[in-house]
Amino acid sequence: MNRFRFAFLLTASLFSYTFNCTFAQTALTPATPWGSWLIGTVQLPGNEKKWGGFAEIQTRSNAVMQQFFYYELKGGISYDLDRNFTLMLAGGQYGTYDFKDLSTGPLNTEKRLWQQLIINQYLSRIKFEHRYRIEQRWFTYREGSQMFRNRIRYRLNAFVPLNKRTITEKTIFLSLYDEVFLNPVGPTFERNRLYAGIGYQLTKNWIIQTGWVNQTNYSPATFEQGVFTPQAASGKNNLVIGLTYRISRRSGHAEKLPSQPD
Repeated sequence: MNRFRFAFLLTASLFSYTFNCTFAQTALTPATPWGSWLIGTVQLPGNEKKWGGFAEIQTRSNAVMQQFFYYELKGGISYDLDRNFTLMLAGGQYGTYDFKDLSTGPLNTEKRLWQQLIINQYLSRIKFEHRYRIEQRWFTYREGSQMFRNRIRYRLNAFVPLNKRTITEKTIFLSLYDEVFLNPVGPTFERNRLYAGIGYQLTKNWIIQTGWVNQTNYSPATFEQGVFTPQAASGKNNLVIGLTYRISRRSGHAEKLPSQPD
């Protein structure tokens, strides 16, 4: 009982923190229309075989289910050191378009490679995922210029099953995460992403999630020619719908957190 009370209070605190941060972020920028993210994922859990992987396709729209402007194609291999520690090597291709005129081709394309460590914590009712990622990014812009950048990401994801103590078949669950994006060259704090949603694991194979994500990009404060320009932020709220198919393995009876690879 004490553990359940602790989990409930901690989850409530995380939700409160999320909404407070959201109001602080969106207050920095004018109101913008909601967008939408659609995510389809196929996962191969490591389990006792240790080796696993994933493949994913994602599209984003400037408005809800319309004005497409962005896609992601990603995949990777993973290795479970044990139930709580997973290593991953992955990569992908990304494209950004002008939603007003898709026929002109992408504004830029990106090829990305990343290395990742996931640490899981299973408490009585609440479960935590810590994700650490280092990315290498190669950009090609429409006019032909190219650029390389590194990035560091950390995400804290909390899951709370509502009708069971574990997230298995026929489980309804809440998911909440905050992720920071850091640029090692500078400006250091580049982006923040907040998510809150609800999911349902229909079977051992199929998982559906829907929720809200606020993504805010930051530009640094500057002082040039005697003029000070404060830090600027550009944020946008989005509807997120994700569908995951988890490939069955004979040893796949242990609880697996339904985290999104993005």
